[in-house]
Amino acid sequence: MARDNNLVHGSVHGFVHKKTIEAGALVLLAEYGRKYHVSVQPPIPVEEIIEAHLGLTFDIEDLPRLLNVRDVLGATWFRSREVKIDQSLDPTVFPSKLGRYRFTVAHEVGHWELHRQLYLSAEGQAAMFAGADRPVICRSNDKSPLEWQADSFAGYLLMPKSMVFAQWEAMHGSRGPYIAVDEIAGLKVRWGLGEDERPTVEVARQMASVFQVSAQAMQIRLIDLGLIRTDVPEPGLF
Repeated sequence: MARDNNLVHGSVHGFVHKKTIEAGALVLLAEYGRKYHVSVQPPIPVEEIIEAHLGLTFDIEDLPRLLNVRDVLGATWFRSREVKIDQSLDPTVFPSKLGRYRFTVAHEVGHWELHRQLYLSAEGQAAMFAGADRPVICRSNDKSPLEWQADSFAGYLLMPKSMVFAQWEAMHGSRGPYIAVDEIAGLKVRWGLGEDERPTVEVARQMASVFQVSAQAMQIRLIDLGLIRTDVPEPGLF
């Protein structure tokens, strides 16, 4: 039986619906706004949320050395309430990594909001920690169920639907989609990309700068919301 496309592979307890993950991200933003009496606007202040609102200790470290694990980008220690991001993403040293850095921070927030009860439960400690305060480790190529959930949470947190629509309307005057077929085809030829590769288009780059996310992440979100179309609509559809 085919699975619902709105379902994300969940923890050992089953699936978590995408709508549930999105709702959790929006609740967190609303709580932050109420607590500090601010109207949250892009770019989402993810560092302030993780430190001031959630009260977690946050730092940038050499995580492969600290954890003796290759390709690690972020880690969260639930018992000690610590989040660390690898120094390879430090935007003060590597400005071009700002979007990836912010997404990784938001990803760790996702683990905190979605998974800490699982990890802190007696069952979780016995099964996963064996009594030690071991972190959840996030590697660049890990697409396990919990990592998919944290990625989804990060996207919803950094690019809330209402804010994306509002910014799109401010830039384009309506919610009409951008048909990206010709631009993508031209970029593929210019950059020598394969048929299955999808370059980021200019409208995604413009939106990404507002939300301080990577152009690739922004394009995925815009496609998901129907604001970028990578196929040609049927005649009369609009």
